[in-house]
This record gives sequence, structure tokens and C-alpha cells, in this order.
Amino acid sequence: MQQNQPNPEQSLNIELTEEIADGHYVNLAIITHSPAEFVLDFVNVMPNMPKAKVKSRMIMTPVHAKRLMRALVENIKRYEAQHGNIKDADQVALPFNYAGPTGQA
Repeated sequence: MQQNQPNPEQSLNIELTEEIADGHYVNLAIITHSPAEFVLDFVNVMPNMPKAKVKSRMIMTPVHAKRLMRALVENIKRYEAQHGNIKDADQVALPFNYAGPTGQA
């Protein structure tokens, strides 16, 4: 069985609107999953503020979540090769109440 190979003549035109290009600053990611999907919620938690809102939610298949993980690992390796090791911050236990999805759908 032959797998579909990308055709070098094909290209993908990806558009980026001004609104999306501005992006969102986030410092917390909450990841949940079900057998069918991964849900990534990105949050900006401010010091001394008892409430934070999800800035963006991405939902993807397990296959795409694994591809994202591999892409992040590769890009972190490239970043550290150019800029030095990223110091891992001490883990902070956040007492928060999250009304997002549970691990099952």
C-alpha cells in the first residue's frame, strides 16, 4: 500500500489576520483529553488576581497533538542550541477552580 507523499509542486497558502497576528500572552496551559481529542486551554494568570480567563482553546486529534509535541521538542532544541539552555522554573502549585472539560468526553 502506498502512502500519500507530499507533492513538491503543491503549496499551502496560510492566511494570518491582524487580530490573530496580535496573539495572546499566556503563562499557563491546561491540557485535557478524551479518547478522540486533546483540548489545550491557554490562560494568562496575573499575580494576586483570584480569577483568570482562558485566552485561547485549541482542540486536536491525538495524532496532531503528538505532532505538536514533536515540533515543540525540535524547536526547543534549536532555540537552546542558539541561545543556551532554558532554565526550568520551580513548579508552583496553583489553587484554582477550573470549569473546563474533564479527561473524558
